[in-house]
Amino acid sequence: MRVLVVEDDEGIAQGLVLALRQEGWAADVTPTVSAALAALRVEPFQMVLLDLGLADGDGMSVLQAVRNAPAGGLPDPETPLVIMTARDQIPSRISGLDMGADDYIVKPFDPGELAARMRALRRRMAGRSRPTLVWGELEIDPATRTVRRDGVEVELSSREFGALLVLMEARPRVLSRSQIEASLYTWDAALGSNAVEVHVHHLRRKLGEGVIRTMRGVGYFVPTESPKP
Repeated sequence: MRVLVVEDDEGIAQGLVLALRQEGWAADVTPTVSAALAALRVEPFQMVLLDLGLADGDGMSVLQAVRNAPAGGLPDPETPLVIMTARDQIPSRISGLDMGADDYIVKPFDPGELAARMRALRRRMAGRSRPTLVWGELEIDPATRTVRRDGVEVELSSREFGALLVLMEARPRVLSRSQIEASLYTWDAALGSNAVEVHVHHLRRKLGEGVIRTMRGVGYFVPTESPKP
């Protein structure tokens, strides 16, 4: 999953990006309001982590720009957004939440707590309450980044897991190769021309042919219902 970290403290930003990448998030960082807005206008991020005290303005302007954006374009007005700031006064929290933030976490915080809040927010956005995704004989756990088939763990690489998760959460919508790439790869990642095809090939070999389907010329999808045994 792709996340934009908007933070102007380089030490905090790099530490957070490292922690998020270890959790499986494809995290990029921008240090200013202007850079954040420029990134959000061209990249389909699945979440934004927003500091408020930025060098060129208040992070609230980023929140307002996202929430006031027209539907169907970039930035996506429905993008989940978490405020992370040292402003711990109750009025600041109320204001941020009322302006459209989905969560508010006060610095300093434990990266593990932030990751858990992000997973909970993803569940709410997807309309599910249980922590795992179940599809037929498959059970996918985003917290532990594990996949089990008939109770037996299937070993997946980090990007194979990410591709499977984004397709499972989108089912039965068809995702193009570029949409899957945008969910998995950061700005500094090396990306081969057939990377998504390779991930899908490996997933089919490990999970079976019926999980990920191809719509020729369009992309990949997971059907709503799993095949009956």
